[in-house]
Amino acid sequence: IMDAASGAELYCNECGVPMPPASMSKLMTVLMVAERLQAGQLSMDTQFQVSENAWRHGAMSDGSHMFLPIHSQVSVRDLLSGLIIVSANDAAIVLAEGISGSEEAFVHAMNRRAQELGLTTARFRNTTGLPDPNHVISARDLARLARILIRDYPELYRLYSQREFRFNNRTQQNRNPLLGAFAGADGVKTGHTNASGYGLVGSAEMNGQRRIIVFNGMRTMAERRSEAIRLMQAAFHDFSVTQIAAAGEQIGEAGVRLGGRRAVPLLAREDIIIGGPRGVQTGLTASIVYTGPLPAPVRKDDVVAQLVIEGPGYETQRFDLVAGRNVGRANWFSRAFEGLRLSLFGPS
Repeated sequence: IMDAASGAELYCNECGVPMPPASMSKLMTVLMVAERLQAGQLSMDTQFQVSENAWRHGAMSDGSHMFLPIHSQVSVRDLLSGLIIVSANDAAIVLAEGISGSEEAFVHAMNRRAQELGLTTARFRNTTGLPDPNHVISARDLARLARILIRDYPELYRLYSQREFRFNNRTQQNRNPLLGAFAGADGVKTGHTNASGYGLVGSAEMNGQRRIIVFNGMRTMAERRSEAIRLMQAAFHDFSVTQIAAAGEQIGEAGVRLGGRRAVPLLAREDIIIGGPRGVQTGLTASIVYTGPLPAPVRKDDVVAQLVIEGPGYETQRFDLVAGRNVGRANWFSRAFEGLRLSLFGPS
């Protein structure tokens, strides 16, 4: 369970373990297209041709598809709608081939971009999520991926809330079990293969807050639906977020050895926000940890310490603290005096 505004992790059960994501990995496929739309490298009106490969492995497969006719020309707008709303495998392959020349080249770009975004567990082998033992990503990284789409591409994200999609004289339903079943739910992506079970990346907004949930391995669609509703209810009612400090706020100070100043202020590098079960946060403690005193010179904005937050029933979190100013080396007399003092009395 993740707080979408801050990215704070509210609950984790093996959420860092790579798993087969099935069609939930199409979030990365969509992100790759979204980035190219934003960069002006293609438009919603760009037309791509349906190759025999896309037709055979998409429209003629047993998986989800949007009934793309072979050799037809289809707009990026329709392909994205099919990909997002009905999880169309044929749309994913056509977009990949149209953008990168082949699905393989597109997948290579997906993996490179995932690593750049810090999605360290992501290992993609195709654009669709079809079974491959080496096609994996963790629940945590799926939540991070969903957060990027929600935050950076709100217009495109709205497609995830559409309940149905009509193309080629066929109407198909969005499989997201939260839509219409949980107030404020507006995304995001289901997945299912025999290896993964039934999974969901879900998101909803309530009272100005947004939560993202990810789970996998349910045995049936009905089980996925009940678990989605239960988990989303818990996300809003049983968990909360607290801001400890704003980016740039002074948290404390660190001693400096042989510096022009004896201490340097320690500032939060980014907003420090923690989340978890409502009752757990009251028992947390925070401490500043660094190896010191820091040797001079110290450069402003360098990471020199961490704020460590821990407590019973809470997974320890560490937040980087940066030096709030430059601290140069002391003059030669001060350095010599300190050396003499240490030789006589040892460190204080």
